[in-house]
Amino acid sequence: MQPEFWHKKWESNQIGFHQPEVNPYLQRHWSGLAIPPQSRVLVPLCGKSLDLLWLAGQGYRVLGVELSEKAVEDFFREQQLQPQISEEGGFKVYRAGAIELWCGDFFALSASDVADCTALYDRAALIALPAPMRERYAAHLLSILPTGLRGLLITLDYDQAQMPGPPFAVTDGEVQQLFGGDWAVQALEGQDVLSESGKFLQAGVTRLEERVYRLAAQ
Repeated sequence: MQPEFWHKKWESNQIGFHQPEVNPYLQRHWSGLAIPPQSRVLVPLCGKSLDLLWLAGQGYRVLGVELSEKAVEDFFREQQLQPQISEEGGFKVYRAGAIELWCGDFFALSASDVADCTALYDRAALIALPAPMRERYAAHLLSILPTGLRGLLITLDYDQAQMPGPPFAVTDGEVQQLFGGDWAVQALEGQDVLSESGKFLQAGVTRLEERVYRLAAQ
């Protein structure tokens, strides 16, 4: 999947993946990670998610990474924030208060960029990627994130033959394969959400489950 795919999605406003409210799993399970206030939280492929504001409102420093400059600019405009803009390596960095959004290629992120991150929140990154890129994504996270980091991962699971992604189906077995060797992986919750998902119903999908995982880098 090429960057142009996501640029076109944002430019044409085909962003059905954007949630107009804070994710309820984040609100329900974040406190259980016991992340100290003022910790820095990495949010890969963050878009213009309201989850960024929620995390900042809980007293955390937020590092979002997003490929689309339009998504980043939309976030600050819609939240009526005036960011300071600078360059960090291959990234264009927008900063306002506790929120930093780094616009660029997530795979260009280095260990030094995230050395002080102690938490991870992935609602939309893993499921946005086809299988080969999911392997690359997980391997990159494992290579750059510090030991001791904790986080939440949210996935979708359905019969991929019934509808092409994104969002892509990620099974529990794949989560364990991608992260279980180096991280502690704990399933926290799973819900059947098919009745709430018009896009999937219209496509003829017969099963749709959201799952939430606690991850801990060992």
